[in-house]
Amino acid sequence: MKKVYLDNAATTPIHPEVIAVIQEELQHNFGNPSSIHQFGRTAKAKLEATRKLIASYFKVSPSAVIFTSGGSEADNLIAHNAVTNLGVKRIISSPIEHHAVLHSLEHLVEVHDLTYQQVALDANGSVDLADLERLLKKGPKTLLSLMHINNEIGNILDLQTVVELCQKYEVLFHSDTVQTIGHYALDLSETPIDFITASAHKFHGPKGVGFAIVKKGMSVSPLLLGGAQERGARAGTENVPYIVGMGKALAMSMQRLEEEQERLTALKGYFIDQLKMIDSSICFNGTSGDLTQSTFTVLNVRFPRAIAMMLFQLDLKGIASSGGSACQSGSDQGSHVLSEILDDVEGAKTSVRFSFGHYTQQEDIDYTLDVIRALLA
Repeated sequence: MKKVYLDNAATTPIHPEVIAVIQEELQHNFGNPSSIHQFGRTAKAKLEATRKLIASYFKVSPSAVIFTSGGSEADNLIAHNAVTNLGVKRIISSPIEHHAVLHSLEHLVEVHDLTYQQVALDANGSVDLADLERLLKKGPKTLLSLMHINNEIGNILDLQTVVELCQKYEVLFHSDTVQTIGHYALDLSETPIDFITASAHKFHGPKGVGFAIVKKGMSVSPLLLGGAQERGARAGTENVPYIVGMGKALAMSMQRLEEEQERLTALKGYFIDQLKMIDSSICFNGTSGDLTQSTFTVLNVRFPRAIAMMLFQLDLKGIASSGGSACQSGSDQGSHVLSEILDDVEGAKTSVRFSFGHYTQQEDIDYTLDVIRALLA
């Protein structure tokens, strides 16, 4: 049976070159980067070389890069730091953020004296910029947290406009860029977002490692205590082999950025056109059906009716896809993103997220189309 992996928004296969780099580090570079002997210095040099490499892609100082266990920790670190260290008294976000953001913000509101507001969305789940400006106009010191690319419906936030609004009203801006990094260039010297986050396994690197970028001049209050690693921002011995592997994965992604954008955009467009030929009543959630308004890596398909156990049926045919964020796997509540933008009638229909990566080929799409055609027959 053919196996097709179309769940790259959940995680991506690791590049063989990245695995080779990690294996090399595991075998030959086992020193603790906090140790002062030659083994430690070697590890420290690898760590800092990777920090410098990552910083170069975003046009920031290496000191702005903080290594974490992934995007969820990075999001939590930034939210916690804004409240406990930077004096934030109000948080503004949206109801369709990743739960790493939503749950951390909800917790902070519970334990601190904070005001929490959510910006309005349009029918496609895009941020209402007029409502955002209304909220930003007046209030105490504020953190705005809005993801750049929605992991379920692929909507792209206009970062430049939001940055300009935040500068106008002196608001701190955090953007969860987990679905951005490795797929889009992001120059923080031109678009000065205060905080961004990344996770290596979203761009063909290893799981369990990521980073936050914190605007120069802002100190960081750590979530984890017990050591002075990461310039005091995060206690714990750094995972040097995986950090080096992450750097390799990011470098590979950035080197072929435009090529992959063009190839996957064409592939996604082909998938959309073919699905509409199968059934013209098929719809696409959010802006994911619009190649100019959504990421080329995500297509969230809403079928014209409820199809019993469709994800399971696709899986039986070797096709990996999802009904929403992988972080909600096992939950019986469904997608919180789709519940915000679909009414009861449309929400009762079957929606499937297909997401694409470097190893996605047209033959994978053609096979998936054949399976869908048979399921809808």
